[in-house]
Amino acid sequence: MLDFPNAKINLGLQIIEKRPDGFHNLESCFYPVQWCDALEILPATEHNFTMSGLPVPGNPDTNLCLKAYKLLEEAHNLPPVHMHLHKVIPMGAGLGGGSADAAFVLRILNKLFDLNLSVESLQNYARQLGSDCAFFVENKPVIAIERGDVFTPATIDLSGYSCIIVYPGIHITTAEAYGGVTPDKPASSIAEILQQDIQQWKNLLVNDFEKSLFPKYPELAQLKENLYEAGAAYASMTGSGSAVYGIFKGDAPELIFPKHYLIWKGLL
Repeated sequence: MLDFPNAKINLGLQIIEKRPDGFHNLESCFYPVQWCDALEILPATEHNFTMSGLPVPGNPDTNLCLKAYKLLEEAHNLPPVHMHLHKVIPMGAGLGGGSADAAFVLRILNKLFDLNLSVESLQNYARQLGSDCAFFVENKPVIAIERGDVFTPATIDLSGYSCIIVYPGIHITTAEAYGGVTPDKPASSIAEILQQDIQQWKNLLVNDFEKSLFPKYPELAQLKENLYEAGAAYASMTGSGSAVYGIFKGDAPELIFPKHYLIWKGLL
C-alpha cells in the first residue's frame, strides 16, 4: 500500500508556559500542505525497512516509522512488513515530516491489516511517538494546544491562496529552538487572530521562535522579508524552523533562491 505523508505549516506559534513534565504548553494552527514524502508498506515474510531520497541522520533502527510499526505490532500481533520511505520533506525544518511519516505508518497499517482502529485510537498511538504526530491522523487544519497534541477544528479557509516554502539548509533542533524562548501568555489567542483578515496577520500573528532564532540566523529574517517584498499576504517561519513560508493571493510568483535551498510551491 502506497501513500504520501505531507508536511504542515504553523500559522502562528505561541509558547505559553513550561509544563511540570519538561515540555511546553503552546498554541498554534497546524495547516497541511502537499509537500510530500512517499511511503510504501507491503506484507512480507521478513521485516525490512529501507529509505531513499534525502539522507536521514541517525540510526535507521530508531526511525519513527519503525517505532510506529512496533507500537501496532506489539498491540495487534502484526506480521512482518517491507516498508520503504522516500524522503522529500527536509528535516530540521519545522514542517513535521518525520511526524507525518510515523502517523501515516499507523494509518496504512490500520487499513492494510483491517485493524478497524478509530481516529481517537490512532491519535493516542501517535501521541506516543511525538507531540505533533497525532495531527496527521486526520490531517485537517486545527488549533493545537497543550503539547501540540490537543486539537479543535480551525475555522479557516485559505482556498484561493498559494504558498511558497523555503528551506535554506539550516538544521535547527527542537532543543536549540526551545532553549531560546521565554514562555509568556499572549494578549490574543491565535484562534482569535485567525478570524481577522489575512492582511492583518502580519502585525498580530507571531511565531515565538523567531525572536531568538532570527538574530542567530539572519538569513531566516531576510527570507521572510524577501517573501513580503514579493507580495506575500503573510510570511513566517514554521514550527521551530528553519523553513520560512509566504502565503500569496492567487498564484505564487516565480522567485529565485540559492541552488542549495529546497523549495516547495503549491495551492493551499
